[in-house]
Amino acid sequence: MIGTGLLLLGVVTLVVLPKPEAAAGSGSGYSSIPMEVNYPSPELSLTDLQGLPVSLEDHHGEVVLVNNWATWCPPCKAEMPALQTFFDRHKNQDFTIIAIEAGDPIFEVADFVKQYGLTFHVWPDPTQKATEAFRNPGLPSSYVIDRTGTVRLAWTGAINLDTLEKYVTPLLEE
Repeated sequence: MIGTGLLLLGVVTLVVLPKPEAAAGSGSGYSSIPMEVNYPSPELSLTDLQGLPVSLEDHHGEVVLVNNWATWCPPCKAEMPALQTFFDRHKNQDFTIIAIEAGDPIFEVADFVKQYGLTFHVWPDPTQKATEAFRNPGLPSSYVIDRTGTVRLAWTGAINLDTLEKYVTPLLEE
């Protein structure tokens, strides 16, 4: 009797809970919640996928979401569709995303960008300068830098579209 009850409870739980593979990239489901912070953006210079020098300072005056990720990281993969959708919705508001890939070969990063149809900035980071600069080796980890160069939000873990809209959109309106 108890075993049957537990089995039934397990089946109901599987039906009611959101599916993890859709959760981070979709509008609802599991998501990390950003923490409000207030500190200057670190200085960070890398090269982009074309080998050109790039820097966070190049985006001063914009709201920038920096996303540290890796091609092999399941939660990183899961949040990419949400990041792309959010970027598409808000890129005309002086907003950009800089996705900094932590250590994989450039050809793998370029293949990932093509496979996922990413149109925001993607910077390879073979020596993981970004995780050091933000003092967080966890992946994925993201930071929102306001127009004055101040980091205002930080989180570790995948984030979904609803959470991006709730926490990042108000910064775009400042």
